[in-house]
Amino acid sequence: MKVGDYDLPDELYYHEEHSWAKVEDGKVKVGMNDMFQSSAGDIVYVDLPFEGDEVTQGEVCGKIQSRKWIGKLVAPVSGEIAEVNSELESDTTLINKEPYGGGWIVVIEPSNLDEDLGKLMKGDAVVSWMEAEIKRAKEMEAQAEKKE
Repeated sequence: MKVGDYDLPDELYYHEEHSWAKVEDGKVKVGMNDMFQSSAGDIVYVDLPFEGDEVTQGEVCGKIQSRKWIGKLVAPVSGEIAEVNSELESDTTLINKEPYGGGWIVVIEPSNLDEDLGKLMKGDAVVSWMEAEIKRAKEMEAQAEKKE
């Protein structure tokens, strides 16, 4: 689906902190959504958890830095980091170029998948959330312009 200028694939689950989750073979692939990468600009550095680390749904498990700011990677589900996208070590802009493809960030072996997925957004809930996020971003932009 498309909301405003942003692509949000229907098959994904979304966390309010702009991470997405895709269930594949009982594991969860995680990345950042289109609005996050677009707002951030070119990603220049990624500080990721290590394979084997335990993460908790809703908690920060990494940082993503652009030339503009530092964003946080929030775990959309709880579990153990099964894999980290090593391609990001040599090309962090994959998050910008392919946010739902080669720009994935980690794979999590979930500890409580059904319960965690129930706390994420999908379908119509994503549309209303993203519309509110777009409105909030425009208001923040307008406030920043007033200060200048």
